[in-house]
Amino acid sequence: MEKKKILVSAPGRLCLLGEHQDYFGLPIIAAAINLRIYITGIRTDEKHIKLALPDIGEKDEFPVGKELPYSQERDYLKSAVNILLRKKILPESGWKARVRGSIPINSGTASSSALVVAWIGFLLKASGDTRASSPKEIAELAFQSEVAEFKEPGGKMDHYSSALGRVISIHFGKNLRVNSFKSPLKNFVLADSLIRKNTTGTLGFIKSHVLKAVSLIKNNISDFNLKSPLNSDIKEEIEKLPATEKRLLKGTLMTKDITAQGENLFKQKKFDHEKFGTLLSRQQDVIRNYLQISSPKIDKMIDTALDSGALGAKINGSGEGGCIFAYTPNNAELVAKKLENLGAKAYIVHVDKGITIHENNEHHS
Repeated sequence: MEKKKILVSAPGRLCLLGEHQDYFGLPIIAAAINLRIYITGIRTDEKHIKLALPDIGEKDEFPVGKELPYSQERDYLKSAVNILLRKKILPESGWKARVRGSIPINSGTASSSALVVAWIGFLLKASGDTRASSPKEIAELAFQSEVAEFKEPGGKMDHYSSALGRVISIHFGKNLRVNSFKSPLKNFVLADSLIRKNTTGTLGFIKSHVLKAVSLIKNNISDFNLKSPLNSDIKEEIEKLPATEKRLLKGTLMTKDITAQGENLFKQKKFDHEKFGTLLSRQQDVIRNYLQISSPKIDKMIDTALDSGALGAKINGSGEGGCIFAYTPNNAELVAKKLENLGAKAYIVHVDKGITIHENNEHHS
């Protein structure tokens, strides 16, 4: 008989520039990295999908072809099945699958989004659906499964970064636009502070206060939005805002400017590695002083990386814990060692490809 096997992998990501921009429809620059989620599966004669997740010591099993009730908060594996089922996409047979990964969990490197991207790709391939060959389709379906289905405040950065891979900028809005860059980037050191973070709480707080700031300014400047070029009238209105709204709006607009400079940098024929490092550190200044989502340990890790010769360093992801990364084209091993001496878990990483899907048919007599 014929046994169909599928292997899918999807990468984690670094948010290079543009923290807390995507859910406002503002541009970001991100890079996929060579820490990945792997899903391997083999088709069975049963009408169930059986999942083993040894990294977190869990198992799951559910029937093929039925809308699945959620048994836990943010039940992403089942939500992906439901999203596809509503689109009449479902495997005709059962599958036995195993999920493994090297991405730090709940640390700002998009482990959950990489899982959902890989799982969507797996289910599409298992169903024989042509969307399995479209990373953008996979990214959209993963966003629906992870964010829209649970009415979370996040954006699409993680899903597009993981699905498309390499270095990309994403311009959000009614017509989403993705630019892919040839990556001139060398090694990074990614370091997990081992401080857990509250992603949805952080996102929700920043989003609500920035949108309140926009609403207050619109009372006097009706056509104002976050994409508006700053002029003296807008600057004057910003200064009138309550303290929290003013601080967070200023941080959001400063990040928008830093991200635009970063995109111009990637478009240059000769890439300026030192300027890139400077932009990373400027972004971290905004994160620490305006968004205020750093922490003493994170700050110490970043200072240590810079003192050890990194060209730039910043927090990675939603903040208040999780990971930092340092740009270390020449001295990654030294920076990694110094960060581990602080009690962090360090990884030397580089830019990697997006989702990959392999199918292997083995014939047995």
